[in-house]
Amino acid sequence: MKELECLVCQETVTEEDLYNQLDDILMEYLDKPGALIPVLQITQGIFGYLPEEALKKISVKLKKPYSEVTGVVSFYSFFSTHPRGKNLIRVCLGTACYVRGGKEVLNSLKKELNIDVGMTTSDKLFSLDVGRCFGACGLAPVIMINDDVHQRVRPEKIGDILMEYKKIPNKDFKEVI
Repeated sequence: MKELECLVCQETVTEEDLYNQLDDILMEYLDKPGALIPVLQITQGIFGYLPEEALKKISVKLKKPYSEVTGVVSFYSFFSTHPRGKNLIRVCLGTACYVRGGKEVLNSLKKELNIDVGMTTSDKLFSLDVGRCFGACGLAPVIMINDDVHQRVRPEKIGDILMEYKKIPNKDFKEVI
């Protein structure tokens, strides 16, 4: 039985536990119209991504062709079929961000993280992706890390921005009064 590290809760869970959770979700949504996208979202929340085995199970239980399930997954950029890091970095490459240096910001992130777009760092702390427009054109170039929007980003500031997300609380820390 494969054990996995839950990035959010920092607990060890088995793959069987995750699939049991998926079974419960599928039972809850079994005959509900429009269930596919919510089930995919919840499944990604459980696993951190959408494994092929989970997609097959969703297809069978919701009585949807596998091609329809994978079509929805590949259409929406929110969904991922490979594990993502604890922090998802998305670089806007819409017109305004691109013209104002978005490509240079992306290159700086690639260099700093030593990964390419679509990849995750070996420590599973960061995943890198691109977007087309975050609706903040006047603040270009823009990156999002999780739900945090960073505006007017400059390549030379990438290290400082990432440092905020690298901080790990020291469990042995005792407050001194």
